[in-house]
Amino acid sequence: MKIKSMFVTVCLSVGLLQTVKAQDLGAVSRTGIRGGLNVSNLYVKDVTDRNPRYGFHASLFTQVPLIRGLLYLQPEIGYSTKGMTARYNLLNNTFKGENSFKLDYAEIPVLATVKVGNFVDIHGGLYGAFLINASTESKSDLGFAAATLNRDNFNNFDYGLSAGLSIYFGKFLLGTRYNYGLRKVANSTASEIFLGNAKNSAAQVSIGVTF
Repeated sequence: MKIKSMFVTVCLSVGLLQTVKAQDLGAVSRTGIRGGLNVSNLYVKDVTDRNPRYGFHASLFTQVPLIRGLLYLQPEIGYSTKGMTARYNLLNNTFKGENSFKLDYAEIPVLATVKVGNFVDIHGGLYGAFLINASTESKSDLGFAAATLNRDNFNNFDYGLSAGLSIYFGKFLLGTRYNYGLRKVANSTASEIFLGNAKNSAAQVSIGVTF
């Protein structure tokens, strides 16, 4: 309960601060929460078929005016699921199987946001992410077993590019975004056997509300 109370207090305080700034500068700045569907993938060579991981994302964001009514800095903090399932065939289809990778991150995007009127925001910038959880599973004609790859086999820190747009309907928003990782995911010989230099990618569809 104390954590929830602190969270609500911080959100209300930030929202009030942004409202005051907007009034002072004559600009529309927003603070809110957004979340929704993640469709993520890892692009790995030499596999028969790649299938995305369907997951979710959620984040708290705020906007700080840089150029009144036009350009804003939009930092965020949130959570995002990533990964994929890769299917493969070996020895002319003698053996078939698949490897599933589930990676969960705490993400901190820092975006430049350009406003098109008061209803559309176009944003782009960088994100940094910290790996919270990682798990893998292997399935083949020879049986099913949990792979030994754990969090230690993946890089703890990820970073990349982020771009998208948000459309506002009063206090509500509908948005889309694409994140493209710039750092390889694998961090051990075992994980590199499966992933090589694969990097994260994720397309997002969001709904949200501003305070």
